[in-house]
Amino acid sequence: MSSEQNVSVVPSAAIPGGEVSVECSGYDTGNPRECRVTFDGTPGQMVGAAPWRVLAVVPESLEGGGEVEVVLESGDGGRKGPAAVVVGRKLAEDLHMVANPAVDPDDGSVYVTISGARGERKPTTLFRIDPGGALTPVTGEITNPTGIAFDSLGQMYVTSRMDGTVYRVTPFHEVVPFARDLGVATGLAFDRAGRMYVGDRTGTIHRVNGKGEPEVWALLESSVAAYHLAFGPDEHLYVTGPTVSSSESVQRIDRDGRTSVFFKGLGRPNGLAFDRGGNLYVAASYRGRRGIVRISPDGGGAELAVAGPNVVGLCFDAAGQMIVATGEAVYSLPLGVKGTLVK
Repeated sequence: MSSEQNVSVVPSAAIPGGEVSVECSGYDTGNPRECRVTFDGTPGQMVGAAPWRVLAVVPESLEGGGEVEVVLESGDGGRKGPAAVVVGRKLAEDLHMVANPAVDPDDGSVYVTISGARGERKPTTLFRIDPGGALTPVTGEITNPTGIAFDSLGQMYVTSRMDGTVYRVTPFHEVVPFARDLGVATGLAFDRAGRMYVGDRTGTIHRVNGKGEPEVWALLESSVAAYHLAFGPDEHLYVTGPTVSSSESVQRIDRDGRTSVFFKGLGRPNGLAFDRGGNLYVAASYRGRRGIVRISPDGGGAELAVAGPNVVGLCFDAAGQMIVATGEAVYSLPLGVKGTLVK
């Protein structure tokens, strides 16, 4: 799909409900009531309009996703566009996600949660979305499941922020406690050597050995929500954890547990993941707009890569799809980006 009349959409990807900027020139805004923006013919809410830029919300009805044509229309019969934006396809809804989804490296299925409020027990809390799109229940034995991660052998682990336990979930969906007494256990990640790291949102990063025995590895400021963990290509651990600050940081922890600031300037950062080029993607707000923020490998620059409301996490599958989670739903975007841990 070609873009005409110097019209483009920034960012070039979004999920339904995301706010995008339609960049243009000479757009007639003389009669605002007759201005409109359409996405594949469906009107989108206009948040603001100027001759050079229109802020618009991607319609919620575009659940099927794919490349969508964006056109600006004005009262004089003028038309700007088309431009293109990639919209995420909804995989599942009526969820309660509080961190990253996770992709099974063996079969490409996606694991998601209905986590619930602290201490709330749900009949089923962990679900699987198979490659065909079917959502099936896995277990309800884990209360408040939060972080999900696979180790190098393809074994799945899940944290519970309710009881401070990491559970191992077998291929037969049996739930076995693996490590206990981890505080308000939230984020979960594995380093290259296969060691497990768990974030206790009260301020501790635990390192857990193969027997499930934890040790205090690093100390951070406590989070009002959760810690989210990801190892970078440099083998350092990167951590986000929302606080009460309006300009929050991505923390980087070296192999000896020493902490430094990698990037500052995000609003309420949550789940994070790396691509194979070393770019870091964070579910956060940046310069007043929410979605998935892409940060350069050196931490020197950032931009909104995917626009979306209430985004809490992301991951990548082997086909280059970005899986984006909001608090209530999960979407798939064909961006051609491969994650660092996907073979």
